Amino acid sequence: MKLRNKILIGIAATLFIGVSALCVTLSYASPCPAIPPPFTGAESMRSVMQRCYGPPGSLTVERVAKPKPGDGQILIKVRAASLNPYNWHMTTGKPYLVRLFRGVGAPNSPRVAVDFAGVVESVGAGATRFKPGDEVFGNAGGALADYVVVDEDDDFIRKPAEISFEQAAAIPIAAVTALQGLRDYGHIETGQTVLINGASGGVGTYAVQIAKALGAEVTGVCSTRNLALVRSLGADHVIDYTNEDFTTGTEHFDLIFDTVGNHDLLELRSALKPAGTLVGIGGHKKDLWIGPLWGMAKRRIVAAFVDQKLVGFIASINGPDLEFLAALARDGKLQAPIDRRYPLEETAAALDYIGTQRARGKVIVTLD
Repeated sequence: MKLRNKILIGIAATLFIGVSALCVTLSYASPCPAIPPPFTGAESMRSVMQRCYGPPGSLTVERVAKPKPGDGQILIKVRAASLNPYNWHMTTGKPYLVRLFRGVGAPNSPRVAVDFAGVVESVGAGATRFKPGDEVFGNAGGALADYVVVDEDDDFIRKPAEISFEQAAAIPIAAVTALQGLRDYGHIETGQTVLINGASGGVGTYAVQIAKALGAEVTGVCSTRNLALVRSLGADHVIDYTNEDFTTGTEHFDLIFDTVGNHDLLELRSALKPAGTLVGIGGHKKDLWIGPLWGMAKRRIVAAFVDQKLVGFIASINGPDLEFLAALARDGKLQAPIDRRYPLEETAAALDYIGTQRARGKVIVTLD
């Protein structure tokens, strides 16, 4: 055998062993440890904790120490938090690729969720952006707790007085994803025809409203039971996917925003205009390894060979986008349809419901 072939075989074998080892490592989940004794006294609080990967039922509500703000930090009393499919993926550790970021074997941090709305309780030395009593909303690690501590320059802003804590908590991940998908990646323009696939879901309900606010003619795709909801959000047209497949119809759209990933890429392209844009965030939950990221990879590969723009992305929460959405909400152009509300102690049931992929709008955890 030539030396060159031996080298190539050696490289291939090394890569195979490396990938196999990575797959075995990522698929391993450490057993759930025993719950530590509860923290007692006036300086304790409730917090949802995730100490291992598993079904939502593996989450626990524990008594832990109430945090204190340090220099430049703010202590917020949480009034409401919202759940997203993102939280289901982080809890189950599926697809396994998320464990590269959340923690291999077990989560790096036991705290859960990020979307919140609440009231500033106290501020640390040097923090001047907010004062006690200010109502705020945005992103904070460990939002499913009575209190959270954030740096004052983190991604949260003042809550508009015109909306409730529940409405505000529902905004961050879902509405920012819809906004960035349509505006930044879809480059939506006034007068365009836009189809929202999954128009009754958490992201989809916001996408319908944002597309309308940005001047588009909007078609929403949903099931029969959600037709009235999607119409009420401002959709110009609605398609009941149980009776009609938009990918086989005669209408073609300038922009398709796919939030569910239930159609093949070729089918979605057939519903686009020749120079149209497909923005996708959906994927098959059953894919244990890379999940929705596989759809993103396929769009990127095919996009190199066609005139249509095929885009996938991961949203990035930031203050300016939260301010933009808050202004829409303040003006009555953005509302959060809330499907179900759960108390903190029933977070596992709320996340189970998220996992069914049947939620209409948002699922909220209340902490009042």
